[in-house]
Amino acid sequence: MENKKPLILISNDDGYHAKGLRSLIDMVGGFGDLLVCAPEAARSGFSCAFSATTPLRLKLRRKWEGVEVWSCNGTPVDCVKLALSELCGDRRPDLVIGGINHGDNASVNSHYSGTMGVTMEGCMKYIPSVAFSICDHSDDADFRPLEPFVKMITKKLLDEGLPKGVCLNVNFPVVERFSGVKVCRMARGTWGNEVVRCHHPRDYDYFWMVGEYTNDEPEATDTDNWALTHGYVAITPTTVDVTDYEMLRQMQSWDFE
Repeated sequence: MENKKPLILISNDDGYHAKGLRSLIDMVGGFGDLLVCAPEAARSGFSCAFSATTPLRLKLRRKWEGVEVWSCNGTPVDCVKLALSELCGDRRPDLVIGGINHGDNASVNSHYSGTMGVTMEGCMKYIPSVAFSICDHSDDADFRPLEPFVKMITKKLLDEGLPKGVCLNVNFPVVERFSGVKVCRMARGTWGNEVVRCHHPRDYDYFWMVGEYTNDEPEATDTDNWALTHGYVAITPTTVDVTDYEMLRQMQSWDFE
């Protein structure tokens, strides 16, 4: 890899073979050298999990000028950690990108998302980081309308970076024409009916984790859920620091004796 170019580290939670990741490679390939390290199979819902008891393996899948694609048997965060430790050599990525994810990561979904796990891991290493997701779970989702926005945001981050501890969560609706771009906050939402109980013919119960999402503030117009529902690209600045500073100030006056 030519050291004069920016180095972009890419991972996801859908696997190295996913169309969203392949589309992302095509979109951002002109911005620099690409190092891809992604799970060997789908790892959706792994959030920031890493492998503490499982030996990890890396496998080079593809290589051409300016692009290397590796797979790992671990989690999305494992992929980022291994890439930084074993694949980057003496180079430090200029940008970490998670995605493009098949399915949205708006609202509380961001806490469960392996795609956001990629982005948070990059952010915790003080590397500008962004996650891209589309509200379409189809394996053959159409990513072409996303290209100008992905390129615009990628260029912006390479040129200007982000404050330490801040990353971007970008979600795209599935519409014929985007209404525009909204920089917005995370919506308050909840998942219900999350467990389906089934009975096996060999006389034991087993369970599927499913669920139905509810936007708990549908009238709020400054949220990612509202933006997506109304056809906007939703960009949510997200912090690693989860401290509630208002509550912190209140608790400092508490008497603990």
